[in-house]
Amino acid sequence: MTKEMQGTEKHSPRYHSLDTWPADDILETLWASQLRAISCIQHAIPEISASAEAIAKRLTDGGRLFYIGAGSSGHLAIQDCVELNPTYGWPLDKMVPLIAGGKDALLAPMGGAEDNEHIATDALNKHAINAQDVIIAVAASGSTPYTLAAVKHARSQGCLVISIANNRHAPTFEHADHSIFLDSGSEVIAGSTRMAAGTAQKAALNMLSTLTMTKLGHVHDGLMVSMVINNEKLEKRGAAIIQEITGTDSETSKNCLRAADKNIKLAVLLAMKYTKSDAEKALTNNQGHLRQAMEQLK
Repeated sequence: MTKEMQGTEKHSPRYHSLDTWPADDILETLWASQLRAISCIQHAIPEISASAEAIAKRLTDGGRLFYIGAGSSGHLAIQDCVELNPTYGWPLDKMVPLIAGGKDALLAPMGGAEDNEHIATDALNKHAINAQDVIIAVAASGSTPYTLAAVKHARSQGCLVISIANNRHAPTFEHADHSIFLDSGSEVIAGSTRMAAGTAQKAALNMLSTLTMTKLGHVHDGLMVSMVINNEKLEKRGAAIIQEITGTDSETSKNCLRAADKNIKLAVLLAMKYTKSDAEKALTNNQGHLRQAMEQLK
């Protein structure tokens, strides 16, 4: 049995005759598998933490954030990537989602693309990756040719490489600066890594990106102070955030949000009676960290 088969591809005998089991028993087994997938992340917390610290440093220095993967892992990577702009205001030109097969792979299987190493390196070369950039590579086995080629190439260009995989001996780990091993174990449906492996990947990606964005100053008191406000619901949420942080009334919060062109951090400082000029300067001096700007203005 190969090292890969020892992990996500292994068929566990505990699921023998699964298709003959009562429906509730199958669901209980799937539920237990999902719980194990989530619990395995606890052991990876130190590496997730170290990865987020390293990512935040590169991004502070002007780097871009690349997410790369194939199949189910690629879908999860892209989902995490595209949510960074609306949730944390992360600039669209500073994030690059890449999946084997391109946009077509989002709606249809593109199995052959994940075996093509050149597609990955060509995509990274097209974006002219450099030593400031960060690559987050996600692959359950850690041996997908597309993802492995991307990791190798990115490392050769001096990029910070974060590898997330569900096999202890993932080849992508050999070329990564930080390796996040998610020991989700055998799948109930052998090889169906959208299940336990995917659940662990999704949760780990949530944790990694959330901590990274927190380190970059996009979270204050557990509030999304950098979110993009582009509809009425989010405008109300933005005003509520300003109220919660400053203790001001609803009308003042709304007025400050409008005066700040829907920039929540700036609106918070305006609600605290600082001038727009002083508030903007404080935020700039503190790289957008609201708490630090508030301390400076005191």
